[in-house]
Amino acid sequence: MPMLRDMPGCLGMSMIVDRTTRRCIVTSSWRTEADMRAADTQLHPVRTRAAEALGGRPQVDEWEIGALHRNHPSHDGACVRATWFRVDPAQFDRAVDIFRLSSIPALEELEGFCSASLMIDRSEGIACASVTYDSAEAMERTRGEAGTIREAGTADAGAEVLEVCEFELTLAHLHVPELV
Repeated sequence: MPMLRDMPGCLGMSMIVDRTTRRCIVTSSWRTEADMRAADTQLHPVRTRAAEALGGRPQVDEWEIGALHRNHPSHDGACVRATWFRVDPAQFDRAVDIFRLSSIPALEELEGFCSASLMIDRSEGIACASVTYDSAEAMERTRGEAGTIREAGTADAGAEVLEVCEFELTLAHLHVPELV
């Protein structure tokens, strides 16, 4: 992480892990696309070594931050529910508005809510919503309510849920400004 933190334009990183499936997602954020591209040459071998150490291979996806809202910082024991969606590329702006104006206010009412973000890939027609909770227990107790919020948002946006996964938040060092 120190290497990444020292790169020009780096806004930090986070890591979520599902120990059962051995799935690990590391996210880095950059001030500009040019900063991200400039760092890629240095990060490629680091990603490869890290993936090999974890018994996998790296998959690199590039996302735009569609929305980001923090109620309060996460702490040790925080967990993340991530949902991947397929969205009609012509409807992305509408889907982002629905997430910002409808889903986030509803999510804020859930027990243990820390933050929510929506990452979008317009070219692939994919979005990923991540909601962070104070604990695994809070995340578990909110499954039903979160599912209801997710169903309403996807219906309004005309989106299709591809996958819902729950993770431990093992590293939270993103310093991205709020976008709601």
